[in-house]
Amino acid sequence: MSLEHKLATLPTRPGVYLMKNEAGEIIYVGKAKNLRNRVRSYFQSSRDHSPKVRVMVSHISDFEYIVTDSEVEALILENNLIKEHSPWYNVRLKDDKTYPYIKVTLYEDFPRVLLVRRRLNDGARYFGPYTDSKAVRETLAFLRAIFPIRTCRKEIRPGASDRPCLNYHLGRCLAPCAGLISVEDYRAMIGEAIAFLEGKVDHVLPSLTKKMQEAAEKLEFEKAARLRDQIRAIEKIAEQQKIVAAHSEDQDFLGYARIADLACVQVFFVREGKLVGREHFLLDCSPEEDEAEILKAFIEQFYAEAAFVPKSIFLPLEVGEQDVLESWLSELRGSRVRMHVPKRGTKKQLVDMVMENARTVLQVVRSRAERQEADINEALRQLEEVLELDGLPERIEAYDISHTQGSETVASMVVMLNGRLAGDEYRRFRIRSVQDEPNDYLSMQEVIRRRFTRGLKEQEEGEDGKFARFPDLVVIDGGKGQLNAAIAVRDELGLDIPFIGLAERLEEVFVEGQSDPVNLPRNTKGSLLLQRIRDEAHRFALTYHRNLRGKASRRSILDDVPGIGPKRKKALLRHFGTVKAIRQASVDELCQVEGINRKVAEEIYQYMHGAEGEA
Repeated sequence: MSLEHKLATLPTRPGVYLMKNEAGEIIYVGKAKNLRNRVRSYFQSSRDHSPKVRVMVSHISDFEYIVTDSEVEALILENNLIKEHSPWYNVRLKDDKTYPYIKVTLYEDFPRVLLVRRRLNDGARYFGPYTDSKAVRETLAFLRAIFPIRTCRKEIRPGASDRPCLNYHLGRCLAPCAGLISVEDYRAMIGEAIAFLEGKVDHVLPSLTKKMQEAAEKLEFEKAARLRDQIRAIEKIAEQQKIVAAHSEDQDFLGYARIADLACVQVFFVREGKLVGREHFLLDCSPEEDEAEILKAFIEQFYAEAAFVPKSIFLPLEVGEQDVLESWLSELRGSRVRMHVPKRGTKKQLVDMVMENARTVLQVVRSRAERQEADINEALRQLEEVLELDGLPERIEAYDISHTQGSETVASMVVMLNGRLAGDEYRRFRIRSVQDEPNDYLSMQEVIRRRFTRGLKEQEEGEDGKFARFPDLVVIDGGKGQLNAAIAVRDELGLDIPFIGLAERLEEVFVEGQSDPVNLPRNTKGSLLLQRIRDEAHRFALTYHRNLRGKASRRSILDDVPGIGPKRKKALLRHFGTVKAIRQASVDELCQVEGINRKVAEEIYQYMHGAEGEA
């Protein structure tokens, strides 16, 4: 169907539209109250279009649309599609998939408090998202120092009677596994921890003070002293919370700053009139992007993932479709949410302060990024000069071998593009030619042969596959022996790619045809870049090897029994304890296990008594 025909048949319903370029890639996702009017407007006179829209329209060759029942549904769908496709012309939160949350597992009888990367609809209570993982871990450590919340992964039921672990004896857990605290008392403590995470530290102090006094009256002085220390720690935090309002309303204050294609939005969190925290978020945007659009895009993407939506949100300027945003936010909160642009008074002063903070953060981020860019360029230029390359090594590949005395031998291929690690380009290999004996030379030759043979085939067939693009430089983890082994395969395949070896002990760099290492001091930027990609190749290979080794060590004779999957295997081991006990069990005893019928029990019995050796 032609573009003109699609434009002529657009519905007048609300919905979402996806603009595509000639390659079929989605370059922009938008929503509309009236799809016909909105989408057609892009292809009318460009005099009223912003520079960003004019450039985007020049790349549109097709579009799709999805009809929704309401503008709010369109907003939700638009946000999900932006997250899925990361279109070039949309404002997007940077690294939004990695933001951490604090999770309280309220669905458990004895909840835990964890750091997680995804917010699920699982009955838990979430806090976040946060942008600083280190700060979140410090918060969790402080929280666990104040409240002896369990950290184990045990499934604990009321009335459990296990032996308490070391954490109990160190005063870091109340041993619900041993039945030393009731569900009610444990959950009361979790309630105090939640109040603390909400920033309501004053709510926690009366309860702890009462417990301290009761412990002192019972002459439990060690417990009273521990509670006293907890109270002092919380009081110190309470002193740091700035009172910004006389009322008890929950509010968020937003400010922004933008330099070229990078924007920063700062959020101040006010709870019950106190400033309890702040976070900043970076967004990718077009240099010509409208500032109101940046703020609107942030509101849509941030609050879609936020664990809490306040009653009031204060902004530095008006954003479009405010009524739709308020309706959507109200649905998320479960009660009315208002967005305001204060013109005077303390709220305006606080918004101005948030704006100033956003500008400061963005300047720091940009200067840090510029320094990193300069360091990378210097490192690449240094490698070009010292290694006598034909140009800057834009693509570097590093290879490493990992095994345990020759068993489960694997190899890794790690890629660096323009000085930055590119995780989606990594590849791993399970070595086939070497079995149960350590031979790094043959293993390295196999991985080099497989990687470049596959690449040559893809190039010959015109495929844009995983191995079609060849590197400007190959780094072999090891000295002259490993390097020469890899070069032999390279020459066998007729490739003209520079290979170097990086020996770990002295960080010496070896090149083809030279017995002595090249003059690249270990603390120069070029050497540090090589060390970084070599270390990453080592980490990636070691992780894969450990994974395979762990699977091998967990394997038992039960894995070979017909009809026995992971669930039945787990049930058998839970019931009998060991494979030896399962082998000694009768058919009737096997039938007593949950999920095991008589036919399966007979198969297990026959197999176990017909198989030799133990797991």
